[in-house]
Amino acid sequence: MTALRAAILAALCLLVIPIAVAAQDVTLRSHDGSVEISGNLLGFDGEFYRVDTVYGELTVDGSGVACEGPGCPNLEAYVARLVFSGAPAVGRILMPALLEAFAIRGDYDLRRVTDTPTELRFDLHTGQDATLIGEFTFRLTNTDEGFADLLANEADIAMTLREIRQGELERAREAGLGNLSAPGRARVLALDALVPVVAPSNPTQGISLRQLSRALAGEIVNWADLGGPDAPIDIHLWSAETGIGQASVDQVLVPEGRRLLERVERHANGAAFAKAVASDPFALGLTTRSEQGDTWELPITGACGFALRATRRAVKTEDYPLTAPLFLYLPARRLPKLGREFIAYLRDPSAQLVIRRAGFVDQTPEEIEINAQGDRFANAIAQAGDELGLGELQRMVRTLAPLKRLTTTFRFETGSVRLDAQSRSNAQQLARALELGLYDNRRLVFVGFSDGEGPAETNREIALRRAETVRRAVVRAAETARLEQIDLAVEAFGEAMPMACDDTAWGRQVNRRVEVWLR
Repeated sequence: MTALRAAILAALCLLVIPIAVAAQDVTLRSHDGSVEISGNLLGFDGEFYRVDTVYGELTVDGSGVACEGPGCPNLEAYVARLVFSGAPAVGRILMPALLEAFAIRGDYDLRRVTDTPTELRFDLHTGQDATLIGEFTFRLTNTDEGFADLLANEADIAMTLREIRQGELERAREAGLGNLSAPGRARVLALDALVPVVAPSNPTQGISLRQLSRALAGEIVNWADLGGPDAPIDIHLWSAETGIGQASVDQVLVPEGRRLLERVERHANGAAFAKAVASDPFALGLTTRSEQGDTWELPITGACGFALRATRRAVKTEDYPLTAPLFLYLPARRLPKLGREFIAYLRDPSAQLVIRRAGFVDQTPEEIEINAQGDRFANAIAQAGDELGLGELQRMVRTLAPLKRLTTTFRFETGSVRLDAQSRSNAQQLARALELGLYDNRRLVFVGFSDGEGPAETNREIALRRAETVRRAVVRAAETARLEQIDLAVEAFGEAMPMACDDTAWGRQVNRRVEVWLR
């Protein structure tokens, strides 16, 4: 009875179960008969009941009670049902591949039941007696609809190609879904990147982010201004309802305070986009690295001499400025056990391999040897300002030379000390690695860098504070880690090693970062 009362009290602050069943009268009675709860059953996730009572909504552990009444579920034939809604780029290929790998690992039998342009459904059966234990439905809509379905309680998880917006956050709180920007609510599933592309016949060799922004805004209208032929520029983008279409505007135009020109060719998906751009010698567009098709990627250039391509490593480290994470958003409520196991599996090394084979960038941390940093060290010397002397560059080389760089990088929201969404996910991932003991008896150094605006010494101090902020966030998340087994340190070199030109907001944002180096 004590356990039951504890479960009831805990339930007052616990939100549960993804898909509610029809409200029915039920009575939950403790096994010794001393405690009885009556009300309408709002949901059951295979382990916990959620009941609307005269005391409000209560969540009760099913192991401590017996259920009586017409609304009681069949415990022996319980089927976990999960609905995912959102970006087809996630739901059409990546999620089914991950679900198949999960089924193989768990010795389950996976069967495709529905396959239409707008929905996929898979049934999961036990391998021995073919008992149905799970239904996974993927609604192939778009990022906006994914969030809408989540807020309307018509989906358990939203699949998105952009971060949640402030209005959506507020509506989620009002709907009782909790803070969807809190740790654990937004999960970065994989990484992608926005890449400027042209037809293979276009002779243009590169484009700066400022030029790209001006072209999308209609301020540059002729290829001759970009080193190409004397011909008008045809702008191509994904549809405005898609996450990629929205991210294209958010990442390229908004930082410069520009608006998208009205005459733009829009495409519903990556395949249609790639086909149109590849056949138009005067096309310029933004698409994803994973769906580039037969188009030709333009490297992002800068007046200071940088040229960046969306290579796998550059995307993973976020050194490439237009990264595009693939998100899963989960409300603050309890998923069925099978669903929790699937979500946990997504961080498994075998799942990361599936992500990579599907054409996306995985998040498995990699260690980069010091001799692979040649371009970065050369840029540090070439771009050193008057205030950054040889002594500081030599100190940086002496400090980092014995170490290896981890591909996990941390950046902050614009004008804020708050980590951005991808970095918050990185903090959780690194913390889990610490808890698993993957870095026991090693030295991890959180190294802060800054942009070149302002005095060099001030920039180094700001970078050091950012490095300490990241270290605290990781330590706070690594609740069960044996931190005494790990040497965690902070260091900063300010503007000493820029990744991009400081003449744009994007370049300054890329340069403001915290890297992880280890020995």
